[in-house]
Amino acid sequence: MKMSNAQDLPTHEIPTSLSGLTRRGLLAFAASAALAGRRAAAAEPTVGEDGLYHEPWFLQSFLDLREDLESAAAGGKRLAIMWELRGCPYCRETHLVNFADAGIASYIRDNFEVLQLNLIGSRKVTDFDRQELSEKELAQKYGIRFTPTFQFFPMSPDGLDAKDAMAREVARAPGYLKPQHFLAMFRFVRERAYERGSFRDFLAANG
Repeated sequence: MKMSNAQDLPTHEIPTSLSGLTRRGLLAFAASAALAGRRAAAAEPTVGEDGLYHEPWFLQSFLDLREDLESAAAGGKRLAIMWELRGCPYCRETHLVNFADAGIASYIRDNFEVLQLNLIGSRKVTDFDRQELSEKELAQKYGIRFTPTFQFFPMSPDGLDAKDAMAREVARAPGYLKPQHFLAMFRFVRERAYERGSFRDFLAANG
């Protein structure tokens, strides 16, 4: 489920009535109201109570993967899940180096919705097959063992519920990637290069 980018919503455009907002709209409004008026330069990651770095532009979600994917697709974007763990040095590196690169952050924000999940978290997530699991249980179901790990999914959830969990992704990035390869992975998915070959092939063809 997509949340509006707060810095794109001037304060004078905030609606004066909440009566017509949907559940998704209410979430977007609340986040926009909290962040409206901040300068882009102030949009830096913060450390939450869970010990994870949180980017202000990450997807704010009710943790229903099918709805999140459909919402991303409706906005012309792809869904990616970023798995993290408190104290993970390479998760920190991803935020403070990779996402701190304006070109990388801009490309990802323009083309992806990134849902952040905790490898040992207890929040309930509804999977594509409608099974409700804790974040920790979902990580085990998908065989997530390293942080950070990025999962990338198809453009549509159709048919995903009938597939084994490990067959639902179109690509996966387990572990830290240097900025150049990190951006290349997102390009690999956005350009649907996984339909033509491996990520290694994509890197070889694109320098």
